[in-house]
Amino acid sequence: MNAPAALNPLLDFSGLPRFSELKPEHVAPAIDQLLAEGRATVSAVANASPTWQAFVAPLEDVNERIGRAWGQVSHLHAVMDSPQLREAYNANLPKITEYWTALGQNEALFAGYKKLRASAEFEALSAPRRKIVENALRDFRLGGAELPADKKPRFAEVQAELARLGAKFSENLLDATNAFSIVVDESRTRGIPADVLEAAREAAQKDAKAGWKFTLHAPSYVPVMQYAEDRALRETLYRESATRASELGKPEWDNTPLIARIVRLRRELAQLLGFRNYAEYSLVPKMARSPAEVLEFLDDLARRARPFAEKDVAELREFARTLGLDSLQSWDVAYVSEKLRLARYAFSDQEVKQYFPEDAVLAGLFRVAQALYGVGIAPAAAPLWHPDVRFFEIRDAAGALVGQFYLDLYARDTKRGGAWMDDAITRRRTASGIQAPVAYLNCNFSRPVGGKPALFTHDEVLTLFHEFGHGLHHLLTRIEDLGVSGITGVEWDAVELPSQFMENFCWEWDVLRPMTRRVDTGEPLPRALFERMVAAKNFQSGLAMLRQIEFALFDMRLHFDFDPQAGASALDLLREVRERVAVLFPPEYNRFPNSFSHIFGGGYAAGYYSYKWAEVLSADAYSAFEEGGNVLDPKTGARFREEILAVGGSRPAAESFRAFRGREPAVDALLRHNGMGTAA
Repeated sequence: MNAPAALNPLLDFSGLPRFSELKPEHVAPAIDQLLAEGRATVSAVANASPTWQAFVAPLEDVNERIGRAWGQVSHLHAVMDSPQLREAYNANLPKITEYWTALGQNEALFAGYKKLRASAEFEALSAPRRKIVENALRDFRLGGAELPADKKPRFAEVQAELARLGAKFSENLLDATNAFSIVVDESRTRGIPADVLEAAREAAQKDAKAGWKFTLHAPSYVPVMQYAEDRALRETLYRESATRASELGKPEWDNTPLIARIVRLRRELAQLLGFRNYAEYSLVPKMARSPAEVLEFLDDLARRARPFAEKDVAELREFARTLGLDSLQSWDVAYVSEKLRLARYAFSDQEVKQYFPEDAVLAGLFRVAQALYGVGIAPAAAPLWHPDVRFFEIRDAAGALVGQFYLDLYARDTKRGGAWMDDAITRRRTASGIQAPVAYLNCNFSRPVGGKPALFTHDEVLTLFHEFGHGLHHLLTRIEDLGVSGITGVEWDAVELPSQFMENFCWEWDVLRPMTRRVDTGEPLPRALFERMVAAKNFQSGLAMLRQIEFALFDMRLHFDFDPQAGASALDLLREVRERVAVLFPPEYNRFPNSFSHIFGGGYAAGYYSYKWAEVLSADAYSAFEEGGNVLDPKTGARFREEILAVGGSRPAAESFRAFRGREPAVDALLRHNGMGTAA
């Protein structure tokens, strides 16, 4: 089964990943060879002169190759999961984790970086290279390099088990999501939009069944919850979604014991390093200075949002009664909200969706980047992992290549839920010139059905702009050193700034109108409909903000003052947080933590607050464009690129914000954008 190294696509770093050739049997031989090269390089430089060229550069080179190869495997595990690939991923994950853990604990390398930091050469290094050295010293301390020899093995064991548990959490969630489907007859489809029904009909036919098939994947689940008149159908899907990967389903997919174990291990890892809890450990490389500061920030936002959320839920309950629903249940909320929106603003998400075909949206998105940053975006050729995937390149005004990205827009059974950007290749200067950056942009939208283009809801357009903002952050960097180029080295609670910033353009008439085309008539979005959308922009924004604060408080508390040994569960903590901040309460059987992959299967542990933290930055940054009177002003766009996007992680995010805005960030713009400008 082992492929010779010469034929192994994972060992080819001469260009783009060779996805069309990559097979599970390539993984182990490539990873074994690359890790062997990594260890040999570590040994070779451990006693080298502590200079950039003799010490840092060889490490960056070999570790980039390991990161790029494993990044391809991780990416496919997320978007094209299969039993064979899952087996290869899980078999090699411990090797990768062991390598990075050993690297972080290597005392000789730590000593080399300290010598470089103390040497005369350090002050002569460029600012990005000095930042890389400073970050390395910080990360060695966080990686256990200063631990006594008798504690290092346990630290490595904890790191390895956490990596395995995080992967297992995501796999359980995907399997539990895929396991449920329901096929219904026509009598149960009333209210559901025609294009959703067409997709459901095709899904049933694919299974050789009569009727309409609905699943827990977002393009199927969300419109059923919004539009289905059959309350029992909504309740069924809600219950199945809310209990995914819990003890209420298949035991082998239950994430409950994994959550408990993950929380205990994170606490142990932090305490091994001398921190009192995982939150303190997690915040060291972030903008926020302490868990107390984060909790104060969230509590302040909750206080401001609560009156608006209480008003939102009172209106929902009152309107539900006009629909014959005396008791508003969790499976009614999206349905009643959509009915209320239609009654109040005379439009529905489904109506708006008809104006956003995929090709028009992409063209509009690319026009924004061109107007702001003077770049052109066009399709290009590359090996792909699925026929649905598209590939694009970005070029500057002179035609020089700036970066490239993959676009994987549609949901499928082999793909984890949500939307995300990841880096495939990072910009850097090599012996042969500048290495152009490459990004993955992944979403879970509805695919085209019935010979029509894919149609996006306005929320999905926002999501696409959001992920593209992450992509631009990675692709428009001007930094030439790997460790702080693009999104690398950017503080986690600032990394959402460019993504949330991009969402604002989806509310601008001059931006939105040219990217719309009604699918059946070709007409652009009517101004009157747009005005109603703007009027409805902050519809239930209090509820939405309070929900995000609830999740962020749960995450921070779980990793700060929650004692996993005291007998309470993560679910108990979530209930306690809800009692303090929520205005809507789910049924007892809701097992939200079991599907909270951001913090248990992703990188947001003790960091979910970042969405709100960065939203303050992004709203304030966008207000600079508003103040100028032209939100597509190329001069302001050039400043945003130079001071925020281009610098990557080469300086603290707070410095970058001040360089762009000329002052510290203020919360006012965020509250104004959410219709809460008059909050106390």
